[in-house]
Amino acid sequence: MGDTDARGRLLDDPFSYRTTKSGEVMISRGGRVVQTLGGPAAAKLLKALAAASDEQQAQLILAKSTGNYRRGNER
Repeated sequence: MGDTDARGRLLDDPFSYRTTKSGEVMISRGGRVVQTLGGPAAAKLLKALAAASDEQQAQLILAKSTGNYRRGNER
């Protein structure tokens, strides 16, 4: 992953997720739900998480799915 998470924030304060009976995926960080996905978006996320090679890649997938992900030169 290179310098994607150079400061280690994704591993220090990780995202977590749970799947509901109705098929929704609830993504949490710091004990609070930050995003709820349903339908095709939830299925796509679960497929990507199953294919993740390690925990850091899974954290990056969760961060991108919530929109809480800085790109390039943002400060």
